[in-house]
Amino acid sequence: MIIAISSTKSKNKHPMKQTLVFITALICTHLLSAQIYLAKESEISFFSATPMENISAINKAAKPILNTATGDVQVKIVMQAFQFEKPLMQEHFNENYVESDKYPDAIYKGKINEQVDYLKDGTTKVTVAGKLKMHGVEKECNFGGTVTVKGQQILLETKFKIHIADYNIKIPSLVVKNIAEDIDVTVNALLEPFKK
Repeated sequence: MIIAISSTKSKNKHPMKQTLVFITALICTHLLSAQIYLAKESEISFFSATPMENISAINKAAKPILNTATGDVQVKIVMQAFQFEKPLMQEHFNENYVESDKYPDAIYKGKINEQVDYLKDGTTKVTVAGKLKMHGVEKECNFGGTVTVKGQQILLETKFKIHIADYNIKIPSLVVKNIAEDIDVTVNALLEPFKK
């Protein structure tokens, strides 16, 4: 009789295990998709101040991605998507400086160091450690910023400097006084949960 009871229990457990595995898989799939946030809109701009002329450009085509489970951040920036006030500046930027035909994208991969509660509304100051690959050169690029959670949206904001010589971007001697050695970069990105 004991054997019969044990056998019945084991038969009943098997379908239950399959059901639990199935439910767990569904939950995990939902959680994984909920952990990935993609930019609904973003603005990456840079500014160069010199005695001769200020230069600024805005790129609204980038789509930063954030994994809230790991803190990983990634963004691909299409260099030709930067818009300048003067068409000639845009032409020089693409042809002479970043050589966008040869190096079409800049890619940043980093990680938010601090723990952020993405389930609670509020703003958290963070630091991000990672690498920026631009103009064929990959360098460490670390900076501070803020993460603001509001409902299902996450706002990423940061401002940092890039030393253009670090990326082998050469400025012709004729215009060297027109372009600063350090460029101020500002990033504002509004992210929402990624939906397949």
